[in-house]
Amino acid sequence: MDFLRSLFKFIKSKIFLIQIVVAVAMLAILSYLALEWLENTTNHNQHIVVPDLSKKNLDEVAKILEEKSLRFEVQDSSSFDPDYPRYSVTEQNPSSGSEVKENRKIYVTLNPSGYRKIEIPRDVIQKTQRQVQPRLIALGFEIGSITYQPNIGKDVVLELRHKGKKIQPGTKLMKTSVIDLVLGDGEDGDSKNLSN
Repeated sequence: MDFLRSLFKFIKSKIFLIQIVVAVAMLAILSYLALEWLENTTNHNQHIVVPDLSKKNLDEVAKILEEKSLRFEVQDSSSFDPDYPRYSVTEQNPSSGSEVKENRKIYVTLNPSGYRKIEIPRDVIQKTQRQVQPRLIALGFEIGSITYQPNIGKDVVLELRHKGKKIQPGTKLMKTSVIDLVLGDGEDGDSKNLSN
């Protein structure tokens, strides 16, 4: 009972109240300082707008991002896009206009130097034009001129040519290369010669 009385008396005393006020004030000051420190070290409310890096080469990207205190990392090259200069940025993440903090890494994808090379299928000779042409187009090639030679197989592919030169199946050409087809005309050259 004496203990409770003395405790109650101490709680009502000025010394206890002063200690409580000092403790609350210290807690408030420490909280304020901690929040200020966090805000300064994490750049709270300090955002940088990500610039548009589209069609820029790596030197330009490095200069632009350095001025804005941002970093970048190159991801794998994408498929060649003729609308973009070679080795220029085709995609970026975060996208332009996004708000990021200082020193944020921007990931960029570059346009390669050209179309990749594609192998011409090995089984296109002695097949019909209807079989071969869609396959070549599906692989990304373009069909150029179509010429005919005497051969009993009408519209059968006898040769493939690129820039005037005969090419063999299995040869690798850049995507979008123009391939000319040499087809049979459906007439037997020997029987023509015999009839003359």
